[in-house]
Amino acid sequence: MENINTTIENEAQYNWAMSRIDELLPQVHDNTPDDDPNSIELYLLSRLVQEYEDVHFPIGEPSLIDLLKLRMYEMGLSQAALAKKIGVSPSRICDFLSGKAEPTLKVGRRISTELQIDPAIVLGV
Repeated sequence: MENINTTIENEAQYNWAMSRIDELLPQVHDNTPDDDPNSIELYLLSRLVQEYEDVHFPIGEPSLIDLLKLRMYEMGLSQAALAKKIGVSPSRICDFLSGKAEPTLKVGRRISTELQIDPAIVLGV
C-alpha cells in the first residue's frame, strides 16, 4: 500500500495549497453541504495549511507594549491621556512603552480594566 503524506512538507506545497484554497473559496458558502467535494477539499487543505503555519509561521502572544500601543491608537489616546486614565505619570507610560519598566499589580489592574486587556498579558503570566 502506498503511503499518503498527510502534511505539507515545503514551501512549494504550501504555496500550491494556498492557491487551491483561493480557487475553492468562491465555490463554498455557508449553505454548501458538508459532503460537497469542494467543501471537503477546502476543509482538508485548510487544516493542512494551518498545521504548516503553526510550525513555520508561529504567532506568539502579543506583548503588553504592543497592546498598549494598539489600544492607544484605537482609543485615540496620547501618552498623557493614557497616563491620566490609569493614574500614572506620562513618563511612567513612556517607561512602559519602551520596556524600561513594568506596571505594578495595582496599575496593571487599572490597565486591564480601562483598556480591556487580558490581565495575564498585563502581568506577563
